[in-house]
Amino acid sequence: MEMGIVVGRVTATRKDERLVGTKLLVTRPIGLDGTPLDSQPIITVDTVGAGIGEKVIFVKGSMASRAMHNKDAPVDAAIVGIIDSLE
Repeated sequence: MEMGIVVGRVTATRKDERLVGTKLLVTRPIGLDGTPLDSQPIITVDTVGAGIGEKVIFVKGSMASRAMHNKDAPVDAAIVGIIDSLE
């Protein structure tokens, strides 16, 4: 699992039918101190109702598709939690 901050939203009028009804968000990976990492932002599928500006937990790879209701959905990254606090 990784941490990130949601920095934008993606609108895709045409997408794989298994992704219809999902919300796509642009997520920038961050470190434990909340600073952005050098890596590029990624498009994540929101499974928890996150919004722009929120710190989130996301997973990549095969774990991302497991977070979806449709396990066959072509997903590389999925938001699986919203961070309320970090100690």
